[in-house]
Amino acid sequence: MAKQNTVFKDAFNRCLSLIAETRTLPSEPELGAQLKVSRTTVRAILTRMEALGLVEWDKRAKTVLRAPRPADYFPAEETDSLSQIIERSFMRRILAGGAEPGMQINELELARDIGIGTTSVREFLIRFSRFGLIEKRPNSHWILKGFTREFALELTEVREMFELRSALGFAGLDARHPAWAELDDIEDVHRRLLHAIDSRYLEFSELDERFHLLVHRASSNRFIIDFYDIIAIVFHYHYQWNKTNQRERNGRAIEEHLDYIAALRSRDAAAIETACRRHLRSARETLLHSIS
Repeated sequence: MAKQNTVFKDAFNRCLSLIAETRTLPSEPELGAQLKVSRTTVRAILTRMEALGLVEWDKRAKTVLRAPRPADYFPAEETDSLSQIIERSFMRRILAGGAEPGMQINELELARDIGIGTTSVREFLIRFSRFGLIEKRPNSHWILKGFTREFALELTEVREMFELRSALGFAGLDARHPAWAELDDIEDVHRRLLHAIDSRYLEFSELDERFHLLVHRASSNRFIIDFYDIIAIVFHYHYQWNKTNQRERNGRAIEEHLDYIAALRSRDAAAIETACRRHLRSARETLLHSIS
C-alpha cells in the first residue's frame, strides 16, 4: 500500500464526501469507477471506514452509520489530486527508461503501478499527447517521441509570457490570500534545502514544480493553469534528465527562486520582471543544454 498511499488518501477523502450524501454505497466495481481507483483500493477504503464506524460492510451491503466528521479526513497536505499522482508516476517511468525517443509506455502497467483504473491514465495520456511528445499506438501502448530543440524554444517562449503575467498577478493578491502563506512555507523549504544542498539537491525538482505551480495559479486563467502540465513535464523534470553539475545547477536555481520570492513580496513590478526573466533564462539554458 506504500506506493498507493497518496491515491488511497485522496480517494478516501472523496468517498467521505459521497457518504455525507447517502445512506448506502454502490457495489465495489461501481464505487471504483466513481472514484477512479482499483478494486483493491476500494476495499482498503471500506476497511478503514468500517474501522472508524462510518459504515457497516457485510459483503455486498454497505450501510452508512454516521456522517463524516472533520477528523475523519486525511489532511490536505497528505493528498494530491489524481492528475498529480498520475503525472508523478508517469514521469518516474519516463526517467527510469532514460527519457529516450521510442520508449514505450503501457497504460495498463502504469494504472496497475498506481492502483487506479485505466480510464484515468488514458485521459491523462490523451491530454498530454496534444503537445506531440507522445503518440498512441495499438493495444494500450504509447511511444515517447522525444524532445527537440525547436520544441523547447517554442515552449520557453510561451512559458515566459504566461509566467510573467502570473507573477505580476501574484503580486496583486490581497495580503490575506492563502497563496502568501503557501509562499512562506515554500521559502522555508528552499532555505532548508539550500542549507543541506550537498546531500539533498535531488529534492529540488519537486520543489521547483510546487513553486512555479503556485505562481501560475495566481493568474486565475484556466488556459495558463492547464498549460502548466507540459511545463512540469519538460522543465521541472529536466533537472533529473541531465546529471551534469546537478548539485551546482540546483543550488543556483534555489538562490534564483529566493530572489524571485523576495521580488514577489516587494510587489514591485520591475523587480518581479527582472527576477522572473533571470530565472526563466537560466532554466531555458539548462533545458537546451540537456537536449543537445
